[in-house]
Amino acid sequence: AVGARRALQLQELGRRERVVGAELGWAREQLEAFKTQVMQACAPAAVGGAGKALTEQEVIEKVKQISEENQQSQERENHLQEELSSRLSKEKEVSANLEVFEKSLSELQ
Repeated sequence: AVGARRALQLQELGRRERVVGAELGWAREQLEAFKTQVMQACAPAAVGGAGKALTEQEVIEKVKQISEENQQSQERENHLQEELSSRLSKEKEVSANLEVFEKSLSELQ
């Protein structure tokens, strides 16, 4: 009975090992597919002057550069939005002052 139970446990461990191995293989395939997609996305910039493909490290650097440029763009957009809000506030203030001035002027006449 103990030997039979042990054999079943070993079979189950073997089955689990095969499942994990298959899942690991699938994960590797997904990673390679993703890496290929990134390389293709960078393809216009991924060809050097001599026509050789960039290395993975060069692609990583390009992705970092794009990310940094995106962050800088977002920061510029935020700054411009703040500046626009400030100018709109000043415009409203000037408009209100102009209305008061026009009202005062019409009362004088």
